[in-house]
Amino acid sequence: MNENSNNFNYTYSSAEQEEIKRIQKKYSLSLQKDDKMERLRRLDKSVEKPGTIISLIIGIVSSLVLGVGMCCTMVWTKFFVLGIIVGIIGIAGIIMAYPVYVRITKKQKEKIAPEILRLSEELMK
Repeated sequence: MNENSNNFNYTYSSAEQEEIKRIQKKYSLSLQKDDKMERLRRLDKSVEKPGTIISLIIGIVSSLVLGVGMCCTMVWTKFFVLGIIVGIIGIAGIIMAYPVYVRITKKQKEKIAPEILRLSEELMK
């Protein structure tokens, strides 16, 4: 005999539901205001990031150059004069790191300011 059984099986997984909601949120266009706010935050962060990275690189490399100059003067005494010159170059690089940061950040602000102002005006309405 052939029995027809109409069974309904349902399994609920909280982790799956959270994953589905997360994926749905990524592709949802109904959260347009939140998207604009998030874009405004990203633009604001992107103003300082290039200047910070470049000034850190300059500062770190200059510190290493200063360290080599110190080694030349203290450890290898026959390179004393060369060590002083290398140390002065390292100090000059360290001093230049902050002005480079300020200059790059100012250029980034000028470049991104119109977009930030436009987005902030849209969000204020």
